Amino acid sequence: MRRCKPLKRFRPRLGGLRTRLLIAFVLVALISTVTATALAYRESRTAVLARTQDAFQADVRDRVDSVAPDFDMPPDVRTLTAMADSVSSGLSGAPLVVTRYHDLTASSDGLADRTRITPELRASVRSSGRTRFQRVEYRGRPYLVVGTPVTYDGGRVSGLEVFAVTSLLAEQEHTDALLDSVRGGLPPVLGLAALLALLAAGTVLRPVRELGRATRRLADGDLDSRAEVKGRDELARLAADFNTTADALRASVTDLRDQEARARRFVADVSHELRTPLAAMTMVTTVLDEDAAQLPSDAARAARTVSDETARLARLVEDLMEMSRFDSGAARLDAAETDLALTLRGTLELRGWTEQVAARLPEGIRAVVDRRRVDVAVANLVGNALRHGAPPVTVTLSATADGVVVEVTDRGPGLPPDALDQVFDRFYKADSARTRSEGSGLGTAIALENARLHGGTIEAANRPAEEGGGAVFTLRLPRHPRQPGGRDGAGRETAAGGGVR
Repeated sequence: MRRCKPLKRFRPRLGGLRTRLLIAFVLVALISTVTATALAYRESRTAVLARTQDAFQADVRDRVDSVAPDFDMPPDVRTLTAMADSVSSGLSGAPLVVTRYHDLTASSDGLADRTRITPELRASVRSSGRTRFQRVEYRGRPYLVVGTPVTYDGGRVSGLEVFAVTSLLAEQEHTDALLDSVRGGLPPVLGLAALLALLAAGTVLRPVRELGRATRRLADGDLDSRAEVKGRDELARLAADFNTTADALRASVTDLRDQEARARRFVADVSHELRTPLAAMTMVTTVLDEDAAQLPSDAARAARTVSDETARLARLVEDLMEMSRFDSGAARLDAAETDLALTLRGTLELRGWTEQVAARLPEGIRAVVDRRRVDVAVANLVGNALRHGAPPVTVTLSATADGVVVEVTDRGPGLPPDALDQVFDRFYKADSARTRSEGSGLGTAIALENARLHGGTIEAANRPAEEGGGAVFTLRLPRHPRQPGGRDGAGRETAAGGGVR
């Protein structure tokens, strides 16, 4: 079976769930604290100012009502000043008091300071005939200004108006102190929120990390990997679902492995059983080939057809036997230091390809390889090029810093784009309509497995059209196999395949 590629190990990131939870908790705490602080500040300030202005208005009205009968009307400047002094002295903190009668104005400080008494307040007091107040800012400090008309005999307006100005600095300092105290408590609140966020994130992420570890173990091939189920929340149900899925996967994989093992044994057994009758059939067809010239034309043609099909069947059985050895892990290297140029020349000469193939085989390139397996791999690639490509077919040998490269090229139409990734699949044919061919359909698969057994590989590509076109198969082998003389890649489960164009 083809094993899954291991997943990348978990590494905490700035954008991870823990960081997002921490930021969310802190933001919620910050927004809540700021909102509560703003509301508390507003309510506190409103309450303090309302209490101060209500008390001051009541004091001003009471004081004006108590001193107004002592003064004659209409008043002059002296009378207005005396009234201002009298009202001011009777109020807490002796605030500034300004008295006004038509165009006459006087104040308790003798300066007739009216800069803190706005025209709007004066107009409101005159038009309404009632006590009015206004908060103003003068030279960077807050003040409360209360204006009230002086009335006689059942509310008759006398035209005399009294304005009292008191500082709100103490109230402002009180509310500012409250705001400062809340600000001072903000960092501990945020720190506590961050701590709670870390604790909550740990509670949530701990089962997630355990589930992640179980998933990675399962991806690495440990079908017994399971997640621990704790509690009855959503994460516990997720872990239980993972365990159920893992159980089903293990059952499916076990069944598939059993089926694959039975299929491999079946192919090996069938191939082995066919070898004996095929050997006998081969001897018979050899005799028929020798006597075909003496037979009638129809009989001779039939004899040659039987001979060709028997040879093809024999090659298929041998290829199946070879693939079964790769699949079962029984394939081994018989590696020795080899002159590769000499080996490749022998490959071409043995099969009568010397005249059909251009060989570029420099001397002196040596590597530790299994000579028979290299011969099989190169022969399959060259035979594939001769059958499905176009001349000239070229075999080129070269050396790299850590290995050797054998390149087989032709000048045919090349491989279809969708065939480049499937050309090494078993029994693959680029032309799906071609159900039969001279080859067994396993040549490139066997070549690839022989390369892998050495620790190498084979790549398929197309030559650019401006360079002549055609298919290019590149065999890469290390100078020394990973496990010379023993098992290698075939000893493990590999993705073997193989077809021809």
